[in-house]
Amino acid sequence: MSDLYRELDTPTFRLAVAQFEEAAERLRLDHNLRERLKIPQRALIVSVPVRMDDGSVKVFVGYRVQHDTALGPSKGGVRFHPEVNLGEVAALAMWMTWKCALVGLPYGGAKGGVRVAPERLSRAELQRLTRRYTAEILPLIGPEIDIPAPDVGTNAQVMAWMMDTYSQQVGYAVPGVVTGKPLAIGGSLGREDATGRGVADVILETMQYLKWILRKRRWRSRASGTSACTRRGFCTRSARRSSLSAMRRGACTMRVGWTSQPSGLATRVTSARCMSAGWASSSAIGISFSSTVRS
Repeated sequence: MSDLYRELDTPTFRLAVAQFEEAAERLRLDHNLRERLKIPQRALIVSVPVRMDDGSVKVFVGYRVQHDTALGPSKGGVRFHPEVNLGEVAALAMWMTWKCALVGLPYGGAKGGVRVAPERLSRAELQRLTRRYTAEILPLIGPEIDIPAPDVGTNAQVMAWMMDTYSQQVGYAVPGVVTGKPLAIGGSLGREDATGRGVADVILETMQYLKWILRKRRWRSRASGTSACTRRGFCTRSARRSSLSAMRRGACTMRVGWTSQPSGLATRVTSARCMSAGWASSSAIGISFSSTVRS
């Protein structure tokens, strides 16, 4: 085990490496290439001093990791979360490399983050944190180098601050330095729903391919307290359509577990909670799926 691997050794990174080694074994990948791809190409740790609203200065720890740039500039999200660490960021950067390669995008994988609880910061503190973090990682980012994006704890506003900080340094507006920015400054329609929509589409297509069926259960609207199904648990077509429509819009959270079957790896969707009016809504409809694989 290399010294760098020990630096990255966290449960998330071990999981990413184990997944890679399993895939590499199936692909009979060259041993030397395996060793190279288990370790990120570049990792930066920065201190992020921030003047708080009370006048004190707090120093946060930030990261930017580029796993591989063989296919092109790296890209990947920036997360603000109190449990962010180097191993987690490296694992996420590795996964981004595989995602880009699998869909044929000319990008490598990267990830970044700051160990902070963003909900505890004022808007002014969050802006100062974002701008200082951007300034610290600025030598590693750019439209042709590495392109940050939103992730856990960040949003379009954070991306706008990052873009503005980078643009100030180079002397002109550079919209391509980040993705996930507001539409008014060059953002993309559908960006906020893209991840959830992708998960929903994969689940629906998988259900159709494997001939999965909706499990009979009672659906209830938390907002109204009324049931969308009969007492026997048979849901109306309109209730199912509304939930599947919400899934396609990406307005769902899902918990997925994996089970192994004789015919191969199968997925069990244990629950899917679809918000009828966006993430802030308290009205939710739950759906479950059976995961019997028919070979």
